[in-house]
Amino acid sequence: MDYKDYYKILGVDRKASAEEIRTTYRKLAMKYHPDKNPGDKKAEERFKEINEAYQVLSDDAKRAKYDQLGSAYTNFRGRGGRASDFQWDDWFNQNASQQRGRTYTNADDIFGGGGGINNFSDFFRMMFGEAMRSSVRNQAAQGYEQEAQITFDEAYHGTTRQLQTNGKKLNVKIPAGVKTGSKVRVAGAGPEGIDLYLVIDVQADNRFEQDGSNLTTTSTVSVFTLILGGDAEVETPAGKVKLNIPPGTQPEQVFRLAGRGMPNLKDTKTKGDLYVKLKVQVPKYLTTKQRELIEEASKIKF
Repeated sequence: MDYKDYYKILGVDRKASAEEIRTTYRKLAMKYHPDKNPGDKKAEERFKEINEAYQVLSDDAKRAKYDQLGSAYTNFRGRGGRASDFQWDDWFNQNASQQRGRTYTNADDIFGGGGGINNFSDFFRMMFGEAMRSSVRNQAAQGYEQEAQITFDEAYHGTTRQLQTNGKKLNVKIPAGVKTGSKVRVAGAGPEGIDLYLVIDVQADNRFEQDGSNLTTTSTVSVFTLILGGDAEVETPAGKVKLNIPPGTQPEQVFRLAGRGMPNLKDTKTKGDLYVKLKVQVPKYLTTKQRELIEEASKIKF
């Protein structure tokens, strides 16, 4: 059996922080995800390998156990030992007692590979197989959690995710209005028929700041529009709308657009509000006529 260098697979240092591992994994997972590489077997295998590495390095207990093995294996090879001569069975038997009774709360340990423990390598199953099966038995009543990352627009409109479990593909509906931390229950989709909960992670969108169901955005208008009044184009999650700006509006003034925010998860027909903060755009260059008129206006006392 071959030793798997999970740090090398993810391309991170052995002292990498949990956040570094998580960030690197997400980038690689997005790049090699089967949905983005349909029919590409190499990408599919790479995705599985990346996923397996993350299951180990993202869990403190499994990472510590893996590092122990890594040290033993490195020392063995450093003494001139051949990989084929390393006593895998002896090492696993000596450490088997450490697995008994231990549970792993990260649902990806069980389900993230899309097919359960048998979808992982022999190396992985030898190290964590018994602990994973124990986790299934001990936590069956609680269900399992798996992260599902979606875009801001998907959170607004609702979306679906395709899961592969027990050899079957399952389309799961994610309703409009979900937020980071929301859980979507998929009955019986976990290992051994346990319920699976998708824990939603909504990606940040630089157009909007979110506070519950309310949103805040900015709209840039010319200084002349603030002085004279006019229309400003405002981006909303449902498309662009026109906002009427009354004459004499001040910079940074905030307008409320009722019902233009995020849908309410429990009642998607109701939505939060969208708050629009105005940014002023001062022209860098003026025509001669414009300068003359502004200079003339500046001499008039208010």
